[in-house]
Amino acid sequence: MKSYLFLILFLLFDVLAFCQEPDGNIPKQLDSTKIQNRVLRDSIDRTKALSKDLNNDKALISDYLIISHSNDTTFVDTTLTINKYYKFNYLRKDNFELLAFSNLGQTYNNLGYSFFTNDMMPGFAAQSKHFNYMQINDLFYYHVPTPLTELLYKTPFEQGNLLDAFFTVNTSKQFNFSIAYKGERSIGKYQHIVTSSGNFRFTTNYKTKNNKYFARAHIAMQDILNEENGGLKDDNIEYFESGNPEFLDRAVLDVNFQNAEGILKGKRFYLDQTYKILEKDTISKNTLNAKHIISFNDKYYQFTQSTQNNYFGEGFRQSNMNDKVTLENLCNRLELNYYNQTLGDLQLNVGHNNYNYGYDKVVVLNDNTITNRLKGNIFSVGGNYNKQFKNFKINGELGINVSGDFDGNYFRGEAVFNLLKDLQLSTQIRHLSKLPNYNKLLYQSDYINYNWNNNFNTTEIEELSFKLISKRFGNLDIDYSTINDYTYFAKKEDGLVYPFQNDGAINYLKVKYRKEFKVGHFFLDNTIMYQKINDENQTLNLPEVVTRNTLYYSNHFFKNNALYLQTGVTFNYFTEYNMNAYDPLLSEFYVQNEKKYGAFPRFDFFVNAKVRQTRIYLIAEHFNSAWTGYNFYSAPNYPYRDFVIRFGLVWNFFL
Repeated sequence: MKSYLFLILFLLFDVLAFCQEPDGNIPKQLDSTKIQNRVLRDSIDRTKALSKDLNNDKALISDYLIISHSNDTTFVDTTLTINKYYKFNYLRKDNFELLAFSNLGQTYNNLGYSFFTNDMMPGFAAQSKHFNYMQINDLFYYHVPTPLTELLYKTPFEQGNLLDAFFTVNTSKQFNFSIAYKGERSIGKYQHIVTSSGNFRFTTNYKTKNNKYFARAHIAMQDILNEENGGLKDDNIEYFESGNPEFLDRAVLDVNFQNAEGILKGKRFYLDQTYKILEKDTISKNTLNAKHIISFNDKYYQFTQSTQNNYFGEGFRQSNMNDKVTLENLCNRLELNYYNQTLGDLQLNVGHNNYNYGYDKVVVLNDNTITNRLKGNIFSVGGNYNKQFKNFKINGELGINVSGDFDGNYFRGEAVFNLLKDLQLSTQIRHLSKLPNYNKLLYQSDYINYNWNNNFNTTEIEELSFKLISKRFGNLDIDYSTINDYTYFAKKEDGLVYPFQNDGAINYLKVKYRKEFKVGHFFLDNTIMYQKINDENQTLNLPEVVTRNTLYYSNHFFKNNALYLQTGVTFNYFTEYNMNAYDPLLSEFYVQNEKKYGAFPRFDFFVNAKVRQTRIYLIAEHFNSAWTGYNFYSAPNYPYRDFVIRFGLVWNFFL
């Protein structure tokens, strides 16, 4: 606890120490003329119309800036678009490649994968609970002329609510802070499936009046709780699929157990600060910056069950099953950034990771000792390069762990071509080598068969991708990956889940295309994804085709176009495949090749409206469920959602 207090005070002191300076000019890095978001840049003229939503006549909506972790900058967008509709969900992201479980706040099954990351450290346990766990890249920083508030509300399944509240203000032109909380609770339609989650975020950024020093920091505290029921019992599957009105009340169906729950909790303290050593002026064309990044993560995952259940095999005890694993990670990184108009941007960095993953006990099983900790220090080096030509841009980054117990390295190279005014082509080559996640290397449980200590090889991933972006022709993404030593969970001969490593190569092709067609006030938005996998061991299973098609009508109504309305139908579908199963103890998905699932259509009818800065959503989800057959599943024994009507809104306040 003392270490948490020290880190909080350290972060706040570094950021707030300068906040008493008088107002100055808006930082150059936050200049609203440098909007980088392509969609908003292509339609920048609409900021005049958007500004009508503001209560302050002197402010433009393009002055309300949102800055990402990578310094990409855009502004608050209060328009109502089909993309906003796709993101109006629990994750607030387009979940085209994900299949939700029956209750809000549960996990998602993957319909597609993107493997590359520049993080060379193993991931934590309970990856299925991380869909709503906000990482460093998921938090944003702000610069606003007046206080800004955003509220999101959406109805759940049965009792509960989903609310995301956000507020940000600039106390001066140098200093901004924001505070936000997303909370969710939902009972669900099935027995013992209550969910509850909370995501608290505090961000701040500051720049001195002379533009020499810039700092930003955030604090994130998150918890994700799920009651786990193990899915429907095998002998109740036929009742669910029968469509018998007696079983349409899903609470009457028997589940595997009603006495277990899993929780993921985490705290993160983050600070990055930049000092300009050399600035570009009329004489010098060079800039030189020094940057320091420090982050501390403290996470734990805990599975509890009041009594032992044969679903997971035999236990060391018969009651009060309690598995808890923790991870503490302190990361420091120093960067030196050099820019020259001729040479481009060059960054060099060195990093240090101190990690401590594990348990509070040692397990001796069949004369084998399973250790309780993986801890140590990792030192890494890396670099980044960017260069912009007239219609051509190249960038690349690399990193390697040079010291410590965890091997790892990555490389990414990209070339971007602006072929025509409305046509951009980019190509990337990527390489990643890293160890599997911690819970595949080491796991302990009160259930005997869920104890292991593995010495897996690093997983090697090679990727080649092409991306075409065009309003006229649509957006096309092609990714081809080769994966060696892929790790996965699957059942052993005794029917219990265990981690394995594929000793063969996997070839994975993913092609995704999106295009919207317009005739008058009618629109047809199409997204289709094709996937082909060559894997002799059948350890990576995905549907061959995934599609989403939305036909809708859109128009303004009433005097001064006071109401903007969208209404239509969305069709979702994916082909049948060996869908991954879910293990509630590990909170992980595992491979199964016994039965195929999928090939069920999902139709959603929606009416979306915008009145000033308020967007209103009314959605009839899966309204075809009663007449296309009850064979819809999110995972084996876990049914997808029945027909339900849900309501929600997003409301911005500009004070």
